[in-house]
Amino acid sequence: MKETVNVNIGSQAFTLDEDAYRVLRSYLEDIRSRLPEYDTETMGDIEVRIAEIFREIVSSPMRVITLDTVRAAMHQMGAPSDFGERRGSAAPAEDEEAAEAEPRKLYRSRTDRSIAGICGGLAEFFKIDVTVLRLITLFLILFGGLSIWAYIILWIIIPEQPAPKFNMNRKKR
Repeated sequence: MKETVNVNIGSQAFTLDEDAYRVLRSYLEDIRSRLPEYDTETMGDIEVRIAEIFREIVSSPMRVITLDTVRAAMHQMGAPSDFGERRGSAAPAEDEEAAEAEPRKLYRSRTDRSIAGICGGLAEFFKIDVTVLRLITLFLILFGGLSIWAYIILWIIIPEQPAPKFNMNRKKR
């Protein structure tokens, strides 16, 4: 006899046996660790797709989702590594080598922006707190040390950070 767990996946209720729940939770946490922190929409889409797969495999809503069903869904979705690298999981030596091999580039931030992402991009480039940089910029604009035109010129010159590449339809081969 196995215990079951009631869960809500992609706004749909399912009953999973305990083993299936542990494996699915671990799988989803692994994927979540590979997506950008701010990207909740993609994680929601992944859950909705898993719910669709469960509905396709299990004929009756009264049936319990087993470990085999979860593994079949995971196989169809692909390995967590297909969703990218883990945030902050690379070994320090690998991180330093990658940083030395690839020069830093200045971009306007896509995620940390109030107006155009200039301060967010500069803060990321110089590895300082964005709030401090915003306050300094505000004081310089207000008290004449920096013209609003300089901010607008930076807005035009600095390219926007490239969008993260993610393909939900990519199949495992």
